[in-house]
This record gives sequence, structure tokens and C-alpha cells, in this order.
Amino acid sequence: MNSELHKNERLHSKKLIKELFDKGSSFFLYPFKVMVLEINFDIPETNQVLFSVSKKKLKKAVDRNLIKRRMREAYRLNKQILGEMAEGKKIIGLIYVSSEIVTFQVIETKIKKILTTIKEKPLSDKNHP
Repeated sequence: MNSELHKNERLHSKKLIKELFDKGSSFFLYPFKVMVLEINFDIPETNQVLFSVSKKKLKKAVDRNLIKRRMREAYRLNKQILGEMAEGKKIIGLIYVSSEIVTFQVIETKIKKILTTIKEKPLSDKNHP
């Protein structure tokens, strides 16, 4: 699998973002809130992901950008965990909720657990553990 993170893998459609927050299931894995929605139509060719860091939690833009860079890199390195799913593509929102800056190793470990959880658990209920 290609280890780059292309533009079509990033969630930027306002319509899909709204749908993710309205209809998606969510769970917490500190320091992330994860929103997931399975899409069955063919608009996203791949799984798409949204990276968000709260301005309320981290005031400085340089800190928010640092966390987003770390999140993107951890996802890029570990996206093969999701693999090629035949039953539909997923849109994923990774929302950083901590007010402290954590290391790349912590972020990568958590994103690995998140991707494994998304792959293994069905998304039928609104909030699963």
C-alpha cells in the first residue's frame, strides 16, 4: 500500500464533515475523540480522515499545527492497518482533546489502537467503547 497521504485521503468536503458529525458513531481514546461513519456510495475512493485540534485547548497556532503534523504522520505510517475494505469506505474524524502537547510516540500508539478498533468493531451503535 502506498505510504503517502494524498489530498483525496483527507476529508475536506463540508457536506461529508457535517454528515460525519450528525450521523457518525464516536468513541474516546485519550487524547482523541474519534468519529467514524461508513459511506457506501462511491464518492470517496479511499478512506478519508479529518484531523482537528481545538483552539480552546491549545491557544497557540504553532502548537496546534505541531499536533496536527504528528497526527497526520502517525496516520500515514499506520493507515495500512485499515487495509482495503470491500464493504464500504469510512470517513474518520480524529479530534485532539488534550490541552497538553504529547510526543509523537504517544500519538502513534493511540492512532494504531484507534485504527485497529475501527477495523475490528462494527459501527452499528452510536457510542461504542
